[in-house]
Amino acid sequence: MTAELGELYQEVILEHSKAPRNFRRPASANHEAEGYNPLCGDRCSVYIDMDGDAIKEIGFQGSGCAISRASASMMTQMVKGKTKAEAVKLFEQFHNLVTGQDEAAKPGDLGKMAVFGGVSKFPARVKCATLAWHTLQSALEDERKREPVSTEE
Repeated sequence: MTAELGELYQEVILEHSKAPRNFRRPASANHEAEGYNPLCGDRCSVYIDMDGDAIKEIGFQGSGCAISRASASMMTQMVKGKTKAEAVKLFEQFHNLVTGQDEAAKPGDLGKMAVFGGVSKFPARVKCATLAWHTLQSALEDERKREPVSTEE
C-alpha cells in the first residue's frame, strides 16, 4: 500500500467510525439480522426495508472497532438502492478485496470501499471489516434472522 493510500485509508476509516452514516434502525425495516465477532467482541445489527428485490432503506446499529463501524457505515451507503443480487455481488467483491483474493479487481469497482484493501495484510482485522457484510447477507436471506451471525461460522 502506498503512503498516500495508507493516509486515505486512515482518514476515511476514522471519519466513518466517528460519524457513521445510517446509524439507526429505520422504522420501515422489514428485514434484519444480528452479527457478532467473538474474536474481538464487535456487534452489528443490520436493518433493511426491502421493496420487492430492492434495498429501499438500510441502517445499522452496534458497537465495535473503527474498522467494523466504518465498514458498516460505508456498506449502508453503497448498497442503498441496489437489488439483492447487486448487494450480494458487492459483498463478494469486498470479501475478495479484504482477503487479498482479488488481485484483478479494479479500484473503481468498490468506490471508496477500496480503502479496505489494506486490511488483507492484517488477517485478524478481516473479520472486523466483513462483519456488517455477513450480517447484511443474513438479513437479505431471512426477514427476521433470530440467531446472530458469527464471524466464526
